[in-house]
Amino acid sequence: MAEFIILNYCLIVCTAIEVIANTEKPLQVIMDLEAQIQLLIENAPKDGRTPKLVAAIAPALSAFAQKLGHSNYYILQNLDREWVVTTLSNRGNPQQQKRVVYAFSTLQDIPASYGAGLDPQVMATPMPVTHILFQLLALEPVDSIVFLNTDVNRSSSTSDNNTNEIEIRRADLQNLLKQVLNQNRSRTQVPPDIA
Repeated sequence: MAEFIILNYCLIVCTAIEVIANTEKPLQVIMDLEAQIQLLIENAPKDGRTPKLVAAIAPALSAFAQKLGHSNYYILQNLDREWVVTTLSNRGNPQQQKRVVYAFSTLQDIPASYGAGLDPQVMATPMPVTHILFQLLALEPVDSIVFLNTDVNRSSSTSDNNTNEIEIRRADLQNLLKQVLNQNRSRTQVPPDIA
């Protein structure tokens, strides 16, 4: 049973890599989560099995996506369309590090220190949130994606920015997907006592 789950998980990761590689242009901004999931399924390899696996994990992707404040985020990429990864060190223990990708709710949220718009090698690309989560599965060197949501309240004389950070760890997403695959496998198994 563990081999089945690992095999299906590897197939999903390979699908994520293939979907990333086959996307020639930046993904359009899609507001509806169901439409985002449908696009993932449609872009999956047409082998009869992979679209079903993507559909099986769709509820897990939607569950994570619904926790976030926006349906689309900006991801910083280089000219080769590789995501910009930031390495963070623990202040108390500098040897303890994690690699994160930041997802920004608006272009205005991107700090100038990242160089988007200033550095011709870095661009901010809008992406559907479910696609970001799906691609997180294939980003082995990345530990988390940090989604930055900014609520801007403007009055005539003041401007208050409240930034809400939500971190989605790759390990948490992987564990949930393994549970979903395990549940789907147990539903489709034929009981041994059927004559």
